[in-house]
Amino acid sequence: MSNKRYDFVVHEQASVRSATKLLYVTSAKYSGDWHSTPHTHNCSELFYVTGGAGQFFIEGEIHPVSPNDLVIVNPNVEHTEISLNANPLEYIVLGVDGLELSAADQADDSYCIVNFRAVKDTILFYLQNMLKEIEAGTPGYETICQDLMEILIILLMRQTDYSVTLTPIRKKASKLCASVRRYIDIHYKENINLDMLAQISHVSKYYLVHAFTKEYGISPMNYLLERRLEEAKQLLKNDDYSLSIISQMLGFSSPSYFSQIFKKNENMSPNEYRKASRMRNEEDASSSL
Repeated sequence: MSNKRYDFVVHEQASVRSATKLLYVTSAKYSGDWHSTPHTHNCSELFYVTGGAGQFFIEGEIHPVSPNDLVIVNPNVEHTEISLNANPLEYIVLGVDGLELSAADQADDSYCIVNFRAVKDTILFYLQNMLKEIEAGTPGYETICQDLMEILIILLMRQTDYSVTLTPIRKKASKLCASVRRYIDIHYKENINLDMLAQISHVSKYYLVHAFTKEYGISPMNYLLERRLEEAKQLLKNDDYSLSIISQMLGFSSPSYFSQIFKKNENMSPNEYRKASRMRNEEDASSSL
């Protein structure tokens, strides 16, 4: 009798199973009524081109695609698909939460494009079975589809000629929020609104508010307001600028709005705060003599 035993060694890469979640699977064929509009998602999207020809517009750059190309677009990266009318683009797309994919030898980790022509039958087998499971909706299909997605990610890492790493989405969200916070800290005196912050961050304003609030416990616009009010308190304590000048310096729309917001947050008017601060300074100076 011949008997061979193979023991499994669990590598760090296996953590993909607990870190990721398949959100959706879509099978699409481009048609004349499709309007290409650049957009972003809070998850990674993996597009596998099954037919036709077209282009992907990703962060201002155009990339031609053809059958068996896998286009990986990381969270919060602006993109859209463009089809060639003579040969409509067809693809299957997976939405995956909880990860990013990046190539170690690529300067830009926003996206990557890999051709799977050599193993197209294997890739299509898993994708088509995933679609069959979802369409049938048989009990347990969610687990099977999740497993098939994980297999596809492992095949991706095996087939590429560069190192592909998996990074928790939390890391990128934190990086995004830190960048927005730094921008506010530097430009808080300027005319800033939520649409502007979302535009420079290349994410939707709804995602930005959610991520920033989760990271710091305060929305970006309330953080901006607090930053301005802290600076206003320093000016009221140490300078003789009028309320009109202070409100203009700190980006408030009017002196009355500045006074209203200040009183709401500090339970006293700016002038009352100035008077109280200076009285404390005089008392401190007297007590030190």
